Amino acid sequence: MARLLSNPSAAAALVAAAALACADPSSPSLESAPSLEWASGEGPTLEPQHSGTTNRLQAISPVNANVVWASGVGGTYALTTNGGKRWRAGVVPGAETLQFRDVHGVSAKIAYLLAAGVGSDSRIYKTVDGGETWELQFTAAHPAAFYDCFDFWGPRRGLVMGDAINGRLPVLRTRSGGERWGRIDGLVPPAQAGEAAFAASGTCVETLGHEHAWIATGAAATARILATTDGGDTWHSYATPIPQGTPASGIFTVAFRNRRHGILAGGDLERPEELSDNVAVSSDGGKTWALVEGTPFPGAAYGLSYAGAQEGEYVRTVVITGPGGAAWTRNEGRRWHLLPDVRDYWAVAFADPAHGWLVGTEGRILKISF
Repeated sequence: MARLLSNPSAAAALVAAAALACADPSSPSLESAPSLEWASGEGPTLEPQHSGTTNRLQAISPVNANVVWASGVGGTYALTTNGGKRWRAGVVPGAETLQFRDVHGVSAKIAYLLAAGVGSDSRIYKTVDGGETWELQFTAAHPAAFYDCFDFWGPRRGLVMGDAINGRLPVLRTRSGGERWGRIDGLVPPAQAGEAAFAASGTCVETLGHEHAWIATGAAATARILATTDGGDTWHSYATPIPQGTPASGIFTVAFRNRRHGILAGGDLERPEELSDNVAVSSDGGKTWALVEGTPFPGAAYGLSYAGAQEGEYVRTVVITGPGGAAWTRNEGRRWHLLPDVRDYWAVAFADPAHGWLVGTEGRILKISF
């Protein structure tokens, strides 16, 4: 979550965040359940998989239908090279206390991990040998830093962003596969008071193609999308209509299926039992946003993902998840269908409509297929 939610002075927000950070022992679990398929034949198939860890997993990055990386707390990462039939989990040496809240897989050998934490606990690691060894590429120098999410245009070009410091949102860019991360926050619009991102699922930064990217924020007066169309050289700020205006509310997750059409979601951590208008869509590259149907489960939405590519039957199909539940839509949120007994999953991502994964508390992984 945002840096300020880890600050003891933000007591109310911290209580809400802590409550969501723990699995409910009474919550239904799919760990031992058989695959589920909707009687109508229209819904997805769900298949529990074994990650090899009981640590909470917070991010998922499919490279393709077979190679998938996941990451979580306790310095944890996990990798499968056969579509999840077998996962291998590990802990990065020296990172045992860190929370890897974002992961980006390039191949079965190459991946990046982002640790979200205060000060020097915000770090970026890279492996080029399938997790056998990890190189520490970046450590935040500012004692108040808190980096939230990253994403990549390709194997060597990427962005990482953090919570506001001294009126700026720290944004770094690499063009060298992480050998150097250079600050570009001077190119980004000034930060609002208290503005931050929510490091819940590694999806508060989205890249597309070779030059487009979007950053989702909250914890301030306005929940904004910051957008670039030239690889980060210039940025523009756009307001959104979802819950906002408090340190615990805003945008948690954003995704685009092409340069014009995208979807975002979020909510308010201090209202975990309430439904809200927490989903919006854009048809002009993020400049304007319109509310659609909110999630059919209570509380904030932590992660979402398009199931399909830029064309085909599932182009507008989206899966959304959070501690309070999970749902899917075939029309970008005009109507949501609840996934029964699926909750406490923090992130979701797809390689293609038949190969998607949700990850969450207690190391749980759920394969989802349309």
